[in-house]
Amino acid sequence: MEKNVKLAIIGGSLLKEIDSLSMISEERIRTPFGQPSDNFVTGEINGLEVVYFNRHGVSHHIAPHQINYKANMFVLKILDVTHIIAITAVGGITEKMSPMKWVVPDQIIDYTHGRMHTYNDSNDKEVQHIDFSYPFDEALSNKLVTALEEESCDYETSATYGVTQGPRLETIAEIRRMERDGCDIVGMTAMPEAAFARELEMKYATLSLVVNWAAGKAGDKDTEPEIISMDEIKQRISEGNRTTEKIIYNVASLLK
Repeated sequence: MEKNVKLAIIGGSLLKEIDSLSMISEERIRTPFGQPSDNFVTGEINGLEVVYFNRHGVSHHIAPHQINYKANMFVLKILDVTHIIAITAVGGITEKMSPMKWVVPDQIIDYTHGRMHTYNDSNDKEVQHIDFSYPFDEALSNKLVTALEEESCDYETSATYGVTQGPRLETIAEIRRMERDGCDIVGMTAMPEAAFARELEMKYATLSLVVNWAAGKAGDKDTEPEIISMDEIKQRISEGNRTTEKIIYNVASLLK
C-alpha cells in the first residue's frame, strides 16, 4: 500500500473509456502549452481516486504525432496525479510477442521526430537533466505484473518498446532495423509521454497489448508473413478492452 496515491489511466486505441470508473467530475483544462487531447474524467475505481483521458481524443481523431503530450502530462500534474498507467496497442516484433500477448515493457527506443519532448525549452532558467536509464517505474510495473497474474494473462516483462512516428505502420525494412536495434514491440505513443512524466516526477508504467505481428513478421520462421489487417487489429483491441479494465481494477486495489 502507498500513501496519497492518485492514479491516472491514459487510454488510446485500446481502452477508449473505463466502464468501472464511477465519475465524480469531468473537466476541460487549459494549459500554457495549448489544448490537451480530451476532457479529464476524475472518479474512483475500487476506492482509489483515478483520472482518465484518451490521448487520441474521445472520437479518436488525433494522430500519434499530433498529440499534445506536453499539455496532457501538465494537466495530470495540475491534478496531483502521482502514478500513471499508459495503455497502448502495439505490434509484435520478436518471437515471444505474439498477438494477444500482454507486455509490461522495461525499455524504450525513440524513433520519433519533431515532437515537443521537454519542459526545459523556455531558456529562462537552468536546464534540468533527468536520469532516463530506466524509463518505466519498476514498482508500478511490478503491480501491473501482479494484476496480470491475477487474471491469468499471458505476458512478458523484458521488452523494449520502439516508438515510431505514425500514423502509418512501418515497412518490413524498418521493422528489421528495429529488431537489430533490440526492439521487441512497436508502438507510436510512449514517447515523449514517458519522458514528460519523469520530468514532472510522476511514476509512469505502460501496459501494452500486442494486436498484430509487425510488418514482415509471423512468429514462425516457416510461415509466410501476412499482410496486416486493420479489421483483425480492431477485433483484438475489442477483445482486450474487457481484460484491460480488470487489470486496472486489480492495480487500483494494490495502490489504494
